[in-house]
Amino acid sequence: MPLSTEPHTSSPADPRVLPRVGFDSLLAALQARGYRLIGPTIRDRAIVYDTLESSADLPVGWTDEQEGGTYRLARRDDEALFGYAVGVQSWKRYLWPPDVRLWRVKREGDSGFAVIPEEDEPPRDAYIGVRSCELHAIAHLDDALLHVPEPDAMYAARRERVFVVALNCHQAGGTCFCVSMDTGPRATFGYDVALTEVIEDGEHWFLVQAGSDAGAEVLAELSTGPAGEREMAAADRAVERAASNQGRTMDTTDIKDLLYRNYEHPRWEDVADRCLTCGNCTMVCPTCFCTTVEDVTDLEGDIAERHRQWDSCFTMDFSYVHGGSVRPSGKSRYRQWMTHKLATWIDQFGTSGCVGCGRCITWCPVAIDITEEVAAIRADDRGGPDQLPTERPPR
Repeated sequence: MPLSTEPHTSSPADPRVLPRVGFDSLLAALQARGYRLIGPTIRDRAIVYDTLESSADLPVGWTDEQEGGTYRLARRDDEALFGYAVGVQSWKRYLWPPDVRLWRVKREGDSGFAVIPEEDEPPRDAYIGVRSCELHAIAHLDDALLHVPEPDAMYAARRERVFVVALNCHQAGGTCFCVSMDTGPRATFGYDVALTEVIEDGEHWFLVQAGSDAGAEVLAELSTGPAGEREMAAADRAVERAASNQGRTMDTTDIKDLLYRNYEHPRWEDVADRCLTCGNCTMVCPTCFCTTVEDVTDLEGDIAERHRQWDSCFTMDFSYVHGGSVRPSGKSRYRQWMTHKLATWIDQFGTSGCVGCGRCITWCPVAIDITEEVAAIRADDRGGPDQLPTERPPR
């Protein structure tokens, strides 16, 4: 399904109330249409996205506590299905998988080769519980991989087969800052169905709203009731709590020019002293899409394959050209990542590449905080004309 970035608008009659006991009917309706359900579940003491069969697979009654370099699960005092901030993984894992075989050939005779056709087509997936920040992240991937002169065929094939069940956040995390990035916590575009989970006054229900014709068809099959002013107000309060309880903020005023004119700010050296260049931030980031290719053969040399795999601008080889790496230091690699997210992405696509999900802060082993780095540079803005990096690869 193409992801429109136009705000979704509806008449007041559109939202409906789905009782908690009827939630599985929504999942069943999607399964009946041939969708594989992908959503949050608990594995290895973390909330991750994986296949679901019913609401029993969701992290019912669990939340996550996130801070810089810290993640742990904790029990809630209710039975919320989506009472956590944001999962370890992003939906990028399914739209832009970490390892994809591009082609495979086999030897025929002494000098001939034949292409082995790929038989599997992308699954029809229903993403359950997509946060607003992640809808924006998917839109960013669309800009880079779909809305270009030569779209990536594999991404396009996966993207058009997705049904999106969005979730308006009612739980903020310690590293969330989507309000600063204007990417949440309320979903405004890009969904087929939007949910707002409400647990209040001993009641547990969902405000449900269609965002597409396909979503409206699904909701028409469910036993829902009308949403009155009381229900609408309760859903608004839930979202407002998430907006007001975010653990981080980022001042994005003039951020592109701020970073451009501070290429040689001493803060880059400070962060380089802490950064392990492990690439965790790029792996968990929902908008990083850099890849490399790897060719492999079987032991007999009869079959060869080419794979596309996730890569990171934090690795030395990523910027390797004949004679060495263009960005040999940790300073230059961190600066490349952060200025791409917050500055050059704006030049490329007209918007910031950061959606404020906070994953890069949570999963950094040394708790480097992108909001803190921006604040430090802003507090000591050197001003003057835009600078260019002076660091060059060794000869």
